[in-house]
Amino acid sequence: MSLLETSGRAEAITSRYFWRYLLLSLRPKQWTKNAFVFAAILFSRHLLDIPLLVRTIQVFVIFCLLSGGTYLVNDLMDRERDRCHPRKKHRPIAAGLLPPLPAATAAAILLAGSLTWAFALSWQVGLISLTYALQTLAYSFYLKQMVLIDVFIVALGFVLRVAAGAAAIMVPISAWLLIAVILLALFLALCKRRHELVLLDNAAAHRGILAEYSLGLLDQLIATVTSATVVVYAIYTFIGAARPQLMYTVPLVLFGICRYLYLTYRRQGGGEPESLVLKDKSLAATILLWAASCFVILYWL
Repeated sequence: MSLLETSGRAEAITSRYFWRYLLLSLRPKQWTKNAFVFAAILFSRHLLDIPLLVRTIQVFVIFCLLSGGTYLVNDLMDRERDRCHPRKKHRPIAAGLLPPLPAATAAAILLAGSLTWAFALSWQVGLISLTYALQTLAYSFYLKQMVLIDVFIVALGFVLRVAAGAAAIMVPISAWLLIAVILLALFLALCKRRHELVLLDNAAAHRGILAEYSLGLLDQLIATVTSATVVVYAIYTFIGAARPQLMYTVPLVLFGICRYLYLTYRRQGGGEPESLVLKDKSLAATILLWAASCFVILYWL
């Protein structure tokens, strides 16, 4: 084999692995969080309206690209700290498999492209998407070092997803549902902080803000947010939902949260909610049953 052929083959292999590492850095497993954009179309009973569904799917793709771009920025900022984490040290940027310059270039392209698409869909979706990008970047650069603000910023990202989905199809969304979403997001974020605090020997070396938390504080916050989440969702089903029969889904929500707490406290889960949902059959079945119940109640009864 000639030197030219060998060089060409090596470049092809390098290129192939580059795209693989880039895709991994976009964290496709975490794109499940963007399913929150479907909340508005589901609960407004427009899920079977194909044109509106297509617009919502576009918002889902936009937020996948947008969040992927912000994950790249976050990994670039945290690459030194991630090397202190037993799992995150294997991320392509932290492991040195994806160079910083190509990663930064890809992030800029993804952010610019997704925001352009969002504004093309509607100015409302564009404005919400821009707000999401700015608050996520602000989190990566500064806000993640502010105690309690860090978890509230994470929760705000979920609310913005729901708002973008509602803006895409121009439907109002219940304030009770938005409050339930932010409480659920706080619950997940606090469980993640607890998992990191328990898992890491020197947690502050990975995430400096963890020095401001303690297990006792996080346990109290989780207990408060857990109760509030179930109560607010129950109120939503009684007075804010399109069908009052949604109250029958409250036990499923309660069981799902209890199961998540069990996995967090007894199985040392909670670090990656998106992976936990896929790995735990009981939790996955509960979520699917809840979604199916909501669909039947809203569209068939």
